[in-house]
Amino acid sequence: MIVAFSVAPSGADSVDADGGMSAAVAAAVRVVRDSGVTHQTTAMFTYLEGEWDEVMAVVKAATDAVAALAPRVSLVLKADIRPGFDDQLTAKVERVDRHLE
Repeated sequence: MIVAFSVAPSGADSVDADGGMSAAVAAAVRVVRDSGVTHQTTAMFTYLEGEWDEVMAVVKAATDAVAALAPRVSLVLKADIRPGFDDQLTAKVERVDRHLE
């Protein structure tokens, strides 16, 4: 499965001096990178690819990391559940690129 998720803190204490949320988001990204799960991080979402239990455990741990820094957390999650398919983070993009050639 592929999961796209975005986790963000809420509350005045969790916002960076410039109005951003990068410190709290970095805590979540650290969890993702340390997890060993295949991942990609973009400006808006982090993508995970793996089995249901391992992917959801990372989402929970990343959410908990942000919650440790903020009184409230927002989580957006989208999943592509397609049993029997691996390496789809790159394969899906490659299929579209072939149509664009």
